[in-house]
Amino acid sequence: MEADSNITLRQLRYFVAAAETGQFSMAATRSHVSQSAITNAVLLLEQTLGTRLFERLPHGVTLTAEGHRFHQHASHILSALQDAVREPRFQAPQQKGVLRIAASYTLLGYFLPPLLARFRMNYPEVEIDLHDMNREGIEQAVLEERIDMGVVILSNVVERERFAHHVLVRARRQLWTSASHPLLEKDSASFEDIAAYPYIQLTVDESEASTGRYWAARGITPATAFRTSSMEALRGLIAHGFGVSILSDMVYRPWSLDGKKIEARPVLDVVPPMQVGLIWRPDAPLERPAEAFRQFLIHTCAS
Repeated sequence: MEADSNITLRQLRYFVAAAETGQFSMAATRSHVSQSAITNAVLLLEQTLGTRLFERLPHGVTLTAEGHRFHQHASHILSALQDAVREPRFQAPQQKGVLRIAASYTLLGYFLPPLLARFRMNYPEVEIDLHDMNREGIEQAVLEERIDMGVVILSNVVERERFAHHVLVRARRQLWTSASHPLLEKDSASFEDIAAYPYIQLTVDESEASTGRYWAARGITPATAFRTSSMEALRGLIAHGFGVSILSDMVYRPWSLDGKKIEARPVLDVVPPMQVGLIWRPDAPLERPAEAFRQFLIHTCAS
C-alpha cells in the first residue's frame, strides 16, 4: 500500500499546528484537541513516511530538514483544499479591476502574504495595489478614499466607530523566554514574576504603547533593558537569555536566526489578545474587487 493512502487530513492539520507552534501542547490548544492526539498523529506520520519530522527537545520540538520539506507540502495541501471548498461560492474568474489595500509592518510580514497569494490564485484578473503604511497613515488613506481598505491591528485603532470594520484574528499574547530561563519552572508567570527579569521591548506597530496599557492596568512597570524595531534582534536576545518579552502567537517562531530555542508560556494575568482586522469607509459600498477580497479574508480566517 502506498504511504500517502494512509495519511489523513487530520494528521496533516495536527502536524502543521505542531510545526508552527514548536510545542505539542500549544498545537493541541490551537487545534482544540488533547496533546496525545497531536503526539499520536505525528508518530503515525513519521512511521508512514519512514523518517523523523521533528527533533524532540526538553521544552518543545523543532522541524528536521525532512520535516521542513514536508511542512511546505502539507501547508500547500491544506490551503488548496480550503480554497477548493470555498471556490464554488466565492470564486469569480471574470472578476477584474484594482484592489487598493494597505497594511503595516507586522501584518505584511506575518499575516498577509500567503492570503494575498491565495486570493490572486482565485482572482487572477484582479490587480493588487499594496501599500506599506503605519496605522495612522492607513486610517487617513481609507477616509480619503486613496485605498479601498486597510488590514490593521484593530486593537490599536482609535475611534473605531469612524470605520466599518471586521475582526479577522484574535492572536493570544504569551511570555517568550530562552529555553533555560527560570520562569519556565512555572506553568504560568505573573506580571510580578516577569518584572523581576530584563524585558526586551518591541517598538514596531505601536507595540510599546499596547504593552504599556496592559502593564499599567496591573500597576506594574516592566524592567525594560532594550528596545528594538527588529523582530529578529528581539528573538536573538531572548534566545540567548538577555531578557524576556510578551508578544502575540502570530509572530511567534520557536527559534532565533542562529537556531537557538525560544519558549512561549501563558501569562497568569489577563493580557488582551492582538486583534487583526479590516477597516473601510462606512458610507460607501466597496468596489467589486475590494468586496471580493473582504469576503475572501472573512471566510478564510473563519475557517
